Amino acid sequence: MSSTVTRIRLGAVAVAASVAVLAGCSSSAPSAKTSAASCAPAKGKVTLQYWNTVPGMDKVVALWNKKNPDIQVETKNISNDQYGTLGNALKAGKAPDLAQVGYDELPNLRTQSAFVDASACSAATAAKSKFVPWTWSQTSFGNTGVFALPQDTGPMALYVRSDIFKKYGVAIPTTWDEYAAAAQKLHKADSKLDITFFDPNNAEWFNGLLWQSDSQMYGYSGGKWQVTVASQQSKQVADYWQKLISGKLVRTDLAHGSTQMYAAYQQNQIASYIGAAWGYSMFRDNLPKQAGKWTIVPMPTWGSDGASGDWGGSTVAFMKGSKHLYESVKFNTWLNTDPEALALENQLGGLYPAADAGLQLPALSKGVPYYNNEKIFDVFAASSKKINTSFAWGPTQKTVNLALQDAMAKAAAGDGTLSDALAAAQAAALKSMKDQAIPAAAGK
Repeated sequence: MSSTVTRIRLGAVAVAASVAVLAGCSSSAPSAKTSAASCAPAKGKVTLQYWNTVPGMDKVVALWNKKNPDIQVETKNISNDQYGTLGNALKAGKAPDLAQVGYDELPNLRTQSAFVDASACSAATAAKSKFVPWTWSQTSFGNTGVFALPQDTGPMALYVRSDIFKKYGVAIPTTWDEYAAAAQKLHKADSKLDITFFDPNNAEWFNGLLWQSDSQMYGYSGGKWQVTVASQQSKQVADYWQKLISGKLVRTDLAHGSTQMYAAYQQNQIASYIGAAWGYSMFRDNLPKQAGKWTIVPMPTWGSDGASGDWGGSTVAFMKGSKHLYESVKFNTWLNTDPEALALENQLGGLYPAADAGLQLPALSKGVPYYNNEKIFDVFAASSKKINTSFAWGPTQKTVNLALQDAMAKAAAGDGTLSDALAAAQAAALKSMKDQAIPAAAGK
């Protein structure tokens, strides 16, 4: 899961070599290395600390604890302020042994030496074969170590209130042009109805839209980062949503995952949701009375290639300071590859597994009752195969996301445009890298 609802989570996609290269270049201050001795098993019972944001993770941990009396795990939900909590703990030298970290935040935290390299543990390096290659590349920073294990991914799709579209005789859109036309038709039919909402404080979601449009935010050549946050492809996305905002065809007053957001859906004021695989349980758990009214279809496309995007997905990182690396690797590997654990995480937390074994879960091949028993995970599996696997994050992504959000909020309020927001994010990326002595230039 990601972002505000932090979970973010790919199917059978092949990794592109460029991801590995970028990841390997992403840090000017690599995380601390470990020695082989640090991976020795503890003498006696061990209790690990594991912080995360996934609903129901306490039950998954309880399953582990029942089976492993000598390696107990205490879990803490930090969904209210995930990275603030982790940052404060790191500063205080009190970080947990393991923590949930989004793929986009890995390079940023690595520059802060937040992780420990677990490659001294043979079980950690052996886990590589268990995960979708795309995800492993991002957690290993181009095979320079094992800093985290992939947990889930977030292939995107379009959630549709099929009853509302049917009521007003509007076809479910398959392209972004059709989506804009549908927005106009629905709003014209009912002035209180909007096709969706644009949360200006959710850069992670917007990045997923950029990902779909092949808007490479970063490249690496000539010994330096090439920053292309404000590329022409990115501006195409920004201009599209700016028109919807200016035309008052989408809501801009709703925060993702907020009570107000669910209330708007509950009151039939919003007709669709552009989301990731992990979002399926959000509606199931928060809007139970709308069971049978939702369907999930492929994300609207820009062209004929049908490219999709990814929003979120997370890893479980090995945090600096852990005194129990051997045990942490054992638990982390079980947590993210064991079929029983993965099934519970999908059922309770909505996670779409990054492990190959997870993609074979029986639950992912069955119809989901809330969605009219439709096989919604087939849609996400198809989406995951159409995601550009060369997309990479920058080493100061958090700073860039904050700058993007600040400027998007101004644009939503009528001060500037979303293209201006991209320019602000580009400038923030270049400045933040310069401040950290990371070679970078404005790319094309």
